[in-house]
Amino acid sequence: MSSVNVMTTTATAERQENAPPELSRKRVNAVFAAVTLGMLLAALDQTIVGTALPTIVGDLGGAGHLSWVITAYLLAETIMTVVVGKLGDLFGRKLMFQLSVLVFTGGSFFCGFANDMIWLIVARAVQGLGAGGLMVTATALVADVVPLRERGKYQGALGSVFGVVTVLGPMLGGLFVDHLSWRWAFYVNVPLAVIVLIVAAGAMPSVKAAVKPVIDYLGILLIGLAATGLTLVTSWGGTQYAWGSPTIIGMAAGSVVLLAGFVFVEKRAKEPTLPMRLFRNPVFTVSAILSFVVGFAMLGALSYLPTYLQYVHGISATNSGVRMLPMVLALLVSGIVAGNLVGKTGRYKIFPILGGVGLTLGLYLLSRLTATSGFWEMSAYLVVLGLGIGLSMQVLVIVVQNTAEYRDLGVATSGVTFLRSLGSSFGAAIFGTIYANQLAPNMARAAAEHPLPQGLNPQIVQVPAALHKLPPSVSAPYIQAYSDSLHAVFLYAAPVGLVALGLAFFLKEVPLRDTSRAGAPDLGTGFAMPDPSDRDQDLERAVGRLLAKEGRAASPHILARSGCELDRGGLWCVGQVRIRERRDKPATLAAVSERFGIPPEVFEPVFSKLELTGHLTYHNGRWATTELGLVELDKLIEAWKNWLAEQLRDWGPEGREELLAALGRVANRILDQATDDRPYGKHAYA
Repeated sequence: MSSVNVMTTTATAERQENAPPELSRKRVNAVFAAVTLGMLLAALDQTIVGTALPTIVGDLGGAGHLSWVITAYLLAETIMTVVVGKLGDLFGRKLMFQLSVLVFTGGSFFCGFANDMIWLIVARAVQGLGAGGLMVTATALVADVVPLRERGKYQGALGSVFGVVTVLGPMLGGLFVDHLSWRWAFYVNVPLAVIVLIVAAGAMPSVKAAVKPVIDYLGILLIGLAATGLTLVTSWGGTQYAWGSPTIIGMAAGSVVLLAGFVFVEKRAKEPTLPMRLFRNPVFTVSAILSFVVGFAMLGALSYLPTYLQYVHGISATNSGVRMLPMVLALLVSGIVAGNLVGKTGRYKIFPILGGVGLTLGLYLLSRLTATSGFWEMSAYLVVLGLGIGLSMQVLVIVVQNTAEYRDLGVATSGVTFLRSLGSSFGAAIFGTIYANQLAPNMARAAAEHPLPQGLNPQIVQVPAALHKLPPSVSAPYIQAYSDSLHAVFLYAAPVGLVALGLAFFLKEVPLRDTSRAGAPDLGTGFAMPDPSDRDQDLERAVGRLLAKEGRAASPHILARSGCELDRGGLWCVGQVRIRERRDKPATLAAVSERFGIPPEVFEPVFSKLELTGHLTYHNGRWATTELGLVELDKLIEAWKNWLAEQLRDWGPEGREELLAALGRVANRILDQATDDRPYGKHAYA
């Protein structure tokens, strides 16, 4: 055999023991439905809670802890996304997906039963752990069961889940609050999760990596503790503890030490969570910091807009979700347009600059709203903010994916996503601190200057609907207290937009890979979908887009330059026998005929001719490949590998040998999938 065949068949053999079984189209769709529903559950709980928060605070109290309902979820989710991908390789992705569903469901159940804010926050953290597992294993499961050339279509559909829930989440949260109870924002997950578990148990294949992954446990522990410590500092500082208190100073110092320890460990880890060498690339460095800042500002704004609308404007929870639609739609449209323009032109620097302008201006305009501001004025301000967020978020991940070397492809994309999620959790915590610090004195002043009438429960001013049912002379001072507090949140957030704008000018514009133009990037790439640190999956995603656009047209050219003696039909038949040999299945005409629903008489002349030419042998009713047949397949694999290498020639010199080896594995998978899915006589072999 040639060296290419040795390389590719060895790689295939390493995976063969744990390779996913052959799945019918119906079963693939069932797996994808379960994965999509699981992703929907995790993504929905990022946005559905926002409109319910004012009612939750009114019911449970603890307005000072409001931000932690969001922060606990995001922080747990962020940390889980770092580790769960490798745990899936170790124990099997089906098992990790099912465990993630169970953890998420348990967290949702206890969120619904919460009778105080601390209970709710702890349950939200449990929910976040499950959500992180669901998001990462979902993308990995799609890679397991969907053929390479169709991967882009399925990944795009999975990514669009985020666009849907960004729109539906706030409205659904409002509907539950207004017509059922805020607890149903969590209970609704339970029956959906049961459906996911039932489908997953029957449809999902059990797959795990043949090679035991190396997990950076110490690095994950250090960054998790450091992130938690810093979040607690920003949340507790100035509220539960004075900024100069020993608790805050000690926690801040400890978090900095943990961060330093993380950097030290990452420089020496065999497979680091976030390789420090990434920061030698100025494009990655600026993009990562920008992602953190944009995530910081976005979640801060999204978290407190429903609170503002319900407390200050007195609208229902459902209508507060509807009022946010202009911002959400502007965010989605601008993100899609920016992503496509970057793909077509290769120019990207202008979009984060425009995004920084929109972010700053939008947050400042929100701070100018009053209780008498009209619908169209508010919508215009929200559109400005949405445009700012959308122009920044999608582009930054695309830029990192298309400038990183192959060896860093997985960790670069997951690293920038991780930092964006971390920024979101910090944003929610810090804006929560600002809100709490402003609200307490403002409400105290309102109560002192305009005490409530005798007999009224002071708790009434914490429930938006009840507050606005009071006579205007009674409610106005308290509404103004909320308005002033929330204006401060938006005003203090505006400089964060200026930071993003300043950083965008330092973003170096370099030529993007030609493969970035192979297809429109998935919506989830830039907004919420975390990528596992798997460079082969990222490579396959790029190749999948490439094949979808150019593979069919390039196929005859690739076959011609391969030097194969066999035509497409002959290669397809040899490939059919080879793929059944690899899967330990009988290579018979009856099996091939049954697979494709074509009478065996159609295949028999071609198989007989291949026996005469020495490419196949026949014994005891079974066909087998010969050395000559394997050489022909080798030639085609080599041709596909060379074509892919030409298309990816702009992926940089670092790790080139590793990239070529990976392309050999991908070429081998193209062979497997082509011979498995394209019946001779109906479709040309590719």
